Amino acid sequence: MTTALIVDGYNVIQAADRYAVIAERDLDSARAMLISDVSAYAFGSHDATVVFDGAKNPESDGTPHQVAGVEVIFSPYGKDADSIIEELAGRLRGTGDDVLVVTSDSQTQWVVLGQGATRVSSAQFVADLSEGASEMLEHTPSGEMRSTLDQRIDKATRDALARWARGKK
Repeated sequence: MTTALIVDGYNVIQAADRYAVIAERDLDSARAMLISDVSAYAFGSHDATVVFDGAKNPESDGTPHQVAGVEVIFSPYGKDADSIIEELAGRLRGTGDDVLVVTSDSQTQWVVLGQGATRVSSAQFVADLSEGASEMLEHTPSGEMRSTLDQRIDKATRDALARWARGKK
Protein backbone atom coordinates (compact mmCIF):
# COMPACT_ATOMS: atom_id res chain seq x y z
CA MET A 1 0.00 0.00 0.00
CA THR A 2 1.30 3.44 -0.88
CA THR A 3 1.18 6.46 1.36
CA ALA A 4 -0.19 9.78 0.17
CA LEU A 5 2.56 12.41 0.19
CA ILE A 6 1.43 16.04 0.23
CA VAL A 7 4.14 18.68 -0.16
CA ASP A 8 3.75 22.38 0.63
CA GLY A 9 5.64 23.50 -2.48
CA TYR A 10 6.62 27.09 -1.73
CA ASN A 11 7.30 26.20 1.91
CA VAL A 12 9.91 23.67 0.79
CA ILE A 13 11.35 26.03 -1.84
CA GLN A 14 11.80 28.74 0.80
CA ALA A 15 13.29 26.29 3.32
CA ALA A 16 16.20 25.08 1.19
CA ASP A 17 18.99 26.96 -0.53
CA ARG A 18 18.91 24.24 -3.19
CA TYR A 19 15.62 25.71 -4.45
CA ALA A 20 15.60 29.23 -3.01
CA VAL A 21 18.71 30.36 -4.87
CA ILE A 22 17.23 29.20 -8.16
CA ALA A 23 13.80 30.67 -7.30
CA GLU A 24 15.34 34.13 -6.94
CA ARG A 25 16.27 34.02 -10.63
CA ASP A 26 13.70 31.63 -12.09
CA LEU A 27 10.75 30.45 -10.00
CA ASP A 28 9.54 28.14 -12.77
CA SER A 29 12.85 26.25 -12.70
CA ALA A 30 12.75 25.95 -8.90
CA ARG A 31 9.23 24.50 -9.09
CA ALA A 32 10.29 22.06 -11.84
CA MET A 33 13.30 20.96 -9.77
CA LEU A 34 11.14 20.37 -6.70
CA ILE A 35 8.59 18.38 -8.70
CA SER A 36 11.42 16.30 -10.18
CA ASP A 37 12.85 15.61 -6.74
CA VAL A 38 9.43 14.70 -5.32
CA SER A 39 8.81 12.40 -8.28
CA ALA A 40 12.07 10.54 -7.67
CA TYR A 41 11.47 10.38 -3.91
CA ALA A 42 7.89 9.13 -4.24
CA PHE A 43 8.40 6.59 -7.01
CA GLY A 44 6.85 3.27 -6.01
CA SER A 45 6.10 4.20 -2.41
CA HIS A 46 4.00 7.37 -2.36
CA ASP A 47 1.17 8.96 -4.31
CA ALA A 48 2.61 12.47 -4.41
CA THR A 49 0.91 15.85 -4.59
CA VAL A 50 2.72 19.19 -4.55
CA VAL A 51 0.57 22.18 -3.66
CA PHE A 52 1.63 25.72 -4.57
CA ASP A 53 -0.11 28.86 -3.37
CA GLY A 54 -2.14 30.57 -6.10
CA ALA A 55 -4.38 32.58 -3.75
CA LYS A 56 -3.31 35.96 -5.14
CA ASN A 57 -3.51 34.89 -8.78
CA PRO A 58 -6.96 35.78 -10.18
CA GLU A 59 -6.44 33.33 -13.04
CA SER A 60 -5.66 30.33 -10.82
CA ASP A 61 -8.57 27.89 -10.68
CA GLY A 62 -7.05 25.07 -8.62
CA THR A 63 -7.14 22.50 -11.41
CA PRO A 64 -4.77 19.59 -10.64
CA HIS A 65 -2.18 18.66 -13.27
CA GLN A 66 -0.04 15.52 -13.59
CA VAL A 67 3.71 16.05 -14.06
CA ALA A 68 6.12 13.11 -13.89
CA GLY A 69 3.69 11.05 -11.81
CA VAL A 70 3.13 13.91 -9.36
CA GLU A 71 -0.17 15.72 -8.97
CA VAL A 72 0.54 19.47 -9.04
CA ILE A 73 -2.04 21.90 -7.68
CA PHE A 74 -1.92 25.68 -7.66
CA SER A 75 -4.57 26.71 -5.12
CA PRO A 76 -7.46 28.66 -6.61
CA TYR A 77 -7.66 32.43 -6.37
CA GLY A 78 -8.64 33.51 -2.87
CA LYS A 79 -7.68 30.21 -1.23
CA ASP A 80 -4.20 29.54 0.12
CA ALA A 81 -2.17 26.36 -0.31
CA ASP A 82 -2.44 25.56 3.41
CA SER A 83 -6.23 25.25 3.10
CA ILE A 84 -5.88 22.90 0.13
CA ILE A 85 -3.29 20.80 1.99
CA GLU A 86 -5.51 20.54 5.07
CA GLU A 87 -8.59 19.62 3.02
CA LEU A 88 -6.71 17.04 0.95
CA ALA A 89 -5.11 15.45 4.03
CA GLY A 90 -8.48 15.32 5.80
CA ARG A 91 -10.23 13.77 2.79
CA LEU A 92 -7.53 11.11 2.35
CA ARG A 93 -7.41 10.29 6.08
CA GLY A 94 -11.22 10.04 6.01
CA THR A 95 -10.94 7.19 3.50
CA GLY A 96 -8.34 5.44 5.67
CA ASP A 97 -5.26 6.35 3.64
CA ASP A 98 -1.92 6.93 5.34
CA VAL A 99 -0.91 10.53 4.75
CA LEU A 100 2.48 12.23 5.06
CA VAL A 101 2.42 16.04 4.90
CA VAL A 102 5.58 18.05 4.29
CA THR A 103 5.28 21.56 5.72
CA SER A 104 6.84 23.82 8.30
CA ASP A 105 3.73 25.95 8.68
CA SER A 106 2.74 25.51 12.34
CA GLN A 107 -1.01 25.97 11.86
CA THR A 108 -1.13 23.42 9.03
CA GLN A 109 0.98 21.01 11.10
CA TRP A 110 -1.52 21.11 13.96
CA VAL A 111 -4.49 20.63 11.64
CA VAL A 112 -3.06 17.63 9.78
CA LEU A 113 -1.74 16.03 12.97
CA GLY A 114 -5.25 16.35 14.41
CA GLN A 115 -6.56 14.53 11.33
CA GLY A 116 -4.18 11.64 11.97
CA ALA A 117 -1.64 12.46 9.27
CA THR A 118 2.11 12.29 9.77
CA ARG A 119 4.06 15.53 9.39
CA VAL A 120 7.65 16.11 8.30
CA SER A 121 9.26 19.55 8.34
CA SER A 122 10.37 21.05 5.05
CA ALA A 123 13.99 21.05 6.24
CA GLN A 124 13.86 17.36 7.15
CA PHE A 125 12.25 16.51 3.81
CA VAL A 126 15.00 18.35 1.92
CA ALA A 127 17.59 16.46 3.99
CA ASP A 128 15.84 13.20 3.06
CA LEU A 129 15.88 14.21 -0.61
CA SER A 130 19.61 14.98 -0.40
CA GLU A 131 20.30 11.64 1.26
CA GLY A 132 18.40 9.89 -1.52
CA ALA A 133 20.42 11.74 -4.16
CA SER A 134 23.65 10.70 -2.44
CA GLU A 135 22.53 7.07 -2.39
CA MET A 136 21.65 7.26 -6.07
CA LEU A 137 25.12 8.61 -6.88
CA GLU A 138 26.75 5.87 -4.79
CA HIS A 139 24.83 3.23 -6.72
CA THR A 140 25.58 4.62 -10.17
CA PRO A 141 28.23 2.29 -11.62
CA SER A 142 30.01 5.05 -13.54
CA GLY A 143 29.93 7.41 -10.54
CA GLU A 144 28.27 10.04 -12.72
CA MET A 145 25.21 11.94 -11.59
CA ARG A 146 22.05 10.67 -13.21
CA SER A 147 19.96 13.29 -14.90
CA THR A 148 16.84 14.50 -13.14
CA LEU A 149 13.51 15.43 -14.65
CA ASP A 150 14.28 19.16 -14.57
CA GLN A 151 17.38 18.43 -16.67
CA ARG A 152 15.35 16.36 -19.16
CA ILE A 153 12.17 18.40 -19.24
CA ASP A 154 11.40 19.80 -22.66
CA LYS A 155 10.59 23.45 -23.27
CA ALA A 156 6.91 22.75 -23.97
CA THR A 157 6.45 21.04 -20.58
CA ARG A 158 8.35 23.81 -18.77
CA ASP A 159 6.14 26.38 -20.53
CA ALA A 160 3.01 24.42 -19.55
CA LEU A 161 4.11 24.46 -15.89
CA ALA A 162 4.62 28.21 -16.12
CA ARG A 163 1.14 28.70 -17.65
CA TRP A 164 -0.51 26.51 -14.99
CA ALA A 165 1.23 28.52 -12.29
CA ARG A 166 -0.40 31.58 -13.75
CA GLY A 167 -3.81 29.93 -14.10
CA LYS A 168 -3.72 29.71 -17.85
CA LYS A 169 -4.61 26.66 -19.94
